[in-house]
Amino acid sequence: MLRLWGRTSSINVRKVIWTAQELKLTLQRTDAGGQFGLVRETDYLSHNPNGLVPLIEDEGFRLWESNVIVRYLCARHSPGSLYPQETQARFIAEQWMDWQQTSFNPAGRDAFLQLMRTPSAERDEARLARSISATQPLLAMLEAHLSRQPYMAGEQFTMADIPIGCEIHRWLGLPLQHPEMPNILRWFQSLCERSSARGVLDQPLA
Repeated sequence: MLRLWGRTSSINVRKVIWTAQELKLTLQRTDAGGQFGLVRETDYLSHNPNGLVPLIEDEGFRLWESNVIVRYLCARHSPGSLYPQETQARFIAEQWMDWQQTSFNPAGRDAFLQLMRTPSAERDEARLARSISATQPLLAMLEAHLSRQPYMAGEQFTMADIPIGCEIHRWLGLPLQHPEMPNILRWFQSLCERSSARGVLDQPLA
């Protein structure tokens, strides 16, 4: 059995839940982080010194960092499919997963925090505007990429689609006027139709 610590409102925890469901793994989840606490306790920190979620335990093996967990689970349970076997194909998937963490998520984070976690009277409009402005060219980049192929790493759904799918779910859920993105929306709709994405991409932001 795969154990997971993390609250379902976390985008990073949702990545792991979706991956486990895609792989049909039995998952036991413990709420942690945010209002649930736990992550600053000595025992938790001994396994995840970052004090963040998610954390998994797989037959005694513990691992943290959401995209690394997605890679690990796909490599272990779906080599050659969700985890591309061919070296160049695999690193295309890796490239986009890193892009989600290093470019896309940081750009959009303040928009999410201002619109979803900050009372309207306390919002920093300049911070919100900067975040939206930083995200727009990344969306244009993603739109162009998906105009050339159906999924992030090519013709098939792979591990790369999971973190970026979670990020797009969060961005589209913000109360903003979104530009036309037909290729992103076509791709995202195909993700939403996967039974493994239930409980993740069909959930409101929190």
